[in-house]
Amino acid sequence: MTAQVCERINFYGEIIPMSFCIPLPEQNPVMKLNDQDINIGNDHPLVFSTAYWRLPIGTWKINKGQLYLVDIFGLYKMLGKTPTRAQWFSGVIKIPQGKLLHHRGVGFGSLYEQEIYVKIKKGKVIHSGVIDNPRLPYNSPTESENLYDDGDNGW
Repeated sequence: MTAQVCERINFYGEIIPMSFCIPLPEQNPVMKLNDQDINIGNDHPLVFSTAYWRLPIGTWKINKGQLYLVDIFGLYKMLGKTPTRAQWFSGVIKIPQGKLLHHRGVGFGSLYEQEIYVKIKKGKVIHSGVIDNPRLPYNSPTESENLYDDGDNGW
């Protein structure tokens, strides 16, 4: 799989690409198809890419211990202009920090110097922590996928 377009999070005022996709709600829609951008007669139709398998790309924000969906772009657009509290989401998001240590051109497998993990339960931040990633020799395989699961990460 091609490296994917990242969702973004406003983290203490800085917009950072996330190495994770937060799912959007199925029962309470917050988006609709952006018909204007996919009009076939348009001189500049929306470009489809293998780096863009998830059609909506979200921008998120953590504010006062809550996760919010701020905007959606791409083939879909957000219903309304007010940030939506992400009560539907429970899981761990990771926010890369520092230099890129190991690039993987598939999915979200790249490894950075540090990663901030934020554990969310029904839209509320319940824990966060920082993991310092080891510097790996060039072309060394990583087991980074195991670091990002939603299991017991020891914190």
